[in-house]
Amino acid sequence: YPADVGAYTYGLGHPMKPHRIRVTHDLVTAYGMLDKMHVLRAKRATPETMTSFHTDEYVHFLNRVTPETSEELTYHGTRFLVGEDNPAFEGVFEFCSISAGGSIAAAQRITSGAADIAINWAGGLHHAKKREASGFCYINDIVLGILELLRTYPRVLYIDIDCHHGDGVEEAFYTTDRVMTCSFHKFGEYFPGTGTQEDKGRGRGRGYAVNVPLKDGITDESFRSVFEPVITKILETFQPSAIVLQCGADSLAGDKLGCFNLTMHGHAHCVQFVRKQNIPFILLGGGGYTVKNVARTWTYETACALGIEESIDPNLPWNQYFEWFGPRYRLEVAENNMDDLNVRDGSLEKVRITALEQLSQLPGAPSVGMHDVPRQNDDLGRDELDDRLARTSPFPSFLPSFLPSLPY
Repeated sequence: YPADVGAYTYGLGHPMKPHRIRVTHDLVTAYGMLDKMHVLRAKRATPETMTSFHTDEYVHFLNRVTPETSEELTYHGTRFLVGEDNPAFEGVFEFCSISAGGSIAAAQRITSGAADIAINWAGGLHHAKKREASGFCYINDIVLGILELLRTYPRVLYIDIDCHHGDGVEEAFYTTDRVMTCSFHKFGEYFPGTGTQEDKGRGRGRGYAVNVPLKDGITDESFRSVFEPVITKILETFQPSAIVLQCGADSLAGDKLGCFNLTMHGHAHCVQFVRKQNIPFILLGGGGYTVKNVARTWTYETACALGIEESIDPNLPWNQYFEWFGPRYRLEVAENNMDDLNVRDGSLEKVRITALEQLSQLPGAPSVGMHDVPRQNDDLGRDELDDRLARTSPFPSFLPSFLPSLPY
């Protein structure tokens, strides 16, 4: 599975390297972790499954686009794949089907009770929109996974620690109170340019989109000082039945596209904190463009999910990519000498207070909507066509009155 997804390439010079999944898997294997978990080769997501969120037209496009036909099918780069971030590389649909299939299967393992923690490092592609690709992301595996969780659970919490705002997931659930999205991200002249604290959701979802915009150079201590109180307040107020944690590794120090200063341990603390809550959760990948640091961190976070992080050797075991990790060959990502602008100007405290005030205004854990299904009534204007359609419909003529209200 990692060999499959790690074999694709976005093209020469593109910062997104699917190969990082293969490197991570090899390092996890070298540490002997595979024997401590169930390894599932997930089914690839079908086009029909993808259309539970994405439009039929967009999924059909992805299923047939090639590098040769891209110019024509995107109407000269004006639809579906706009700009250079999302090239129509060879096998793009198969890559998406593997990534999305893994997150959907992870959700199914959680809802079936077969696991209380599931991992898909090939997932976490949080920028993909309903009808177009964005920010290296084509199919939003996170939204598809959450929709699967909502079949069983009344409330799902989505946490995003990628350096970039989780805009695609927030947008998908912006009007529902069944999913709370919480994104910790860099804001200010930085892609995708969204995620201010004024963005709180709309309609029934008002207050259920939480944004924590940050500045360059945030350190472990600063990140922890805002992550813990905000997530604690969310757990108290929203009472999620399941959690999806997107562990984008571009928030690590030294990332090629990121501008934070988190160490491997500071990043992994988020995984440890969520694990301690004893709520079923899914770990997903995301961004991360310094491949050796991505592999180190996701390997360590796999150990955190297993609860063995204290016992693994910080000196890396021999593996196929051993020479990539020189000169120290250790399981670590150290901080650098960046200034923490969040502390220097006092903005972090304001951001924390604003987020906590937003959460304090929520009425409490929302319940799943209950809907009375209208009963057959001649006064509703039924005609011969209505009756004929009712007789030929493949759906039952009644629905239980406790049918959960999904956002779609």
